[in-house]
Amino acid sequence: MKKYRNQSLAILLSTAFIFTGCDAIQNANNTQKGGAAGAAGGAVIGGIIGNNVGDGNNTALGAIIGGVVGGAAGAYIGNRMDKQAQEIEQQVPGAEVTRVGEGISVTFDENSGVYFATNKSNINEKSRETLAKLTEIFKEYPNTNILVEGHTDNTGRAEYNMGLSKERAMSVTNYLTSKGLSSSRFTTKWYGEEQPKYDNSTVEGRAKNRRVEIAIVANEELKEEAKKQAE
Repeated sequence: MKKYRNQSLAILLSTAFIFTGCDAIQNANNTQKGGAAGAAGGAVIGGIIGNNVGDGNNTALGAIIGGVVGGAAGAYIGNRMDKQAQEIEQQVPGAEVTRVGEGISVTFDENSGVYFATNKSNINEKSRETLAKLTEIFKEYPNTNILVEGHTDNTGRAEYNMGLSKERAMSVTNYLTSKGLSSSRFTTKWYGEEQPKYDNSTVEGRAKNRRVEIAIVANEELKEEAKKQAE
């Protein structure tokens, strides 16, 4: 088992501030609605976060910020994401929905919309209800790509946790694609106990670390549409 390691996003963003300035940092650091970071600033922030959060792996946050377009085109994408995030908040009240830059981060822990029984990876009835609502929203906004991540706490063997997080992440992806969403929109990753967000030494922290995260970002079609609108 690995010990809990809390990486400070604030430190990473403070480093990025040297290169990008206040506006870009605020956009990356707040759960705000609207405008996107500047193109240069977004690229710097995305590189720093993508290479530092989660032992250098491309986490949901890194995937969102690392893919920013910036400028007027980014603001156009951000407006689309505002609407989608609002629908997710309304339709899936158990989800933790965060608007970051030009994307959306959605987190489900075992106390909210998508959860699994101990040592299980099958989608239960309550989770199916939540995912069915997400499916309809994803169909409404087809020009997005979706990253699904599985995570666990540090209870048990690391190898087992890695396998369990894979099975759970794949269960979510497979359910969504079985409902008519194109598999080409999805990327599925799993990290076991390697990327805790909360303190694994507490019951509450472990419960929150047993989670599925979803990142929603613009696909190439939406990026091109945004660039044309910005011309």
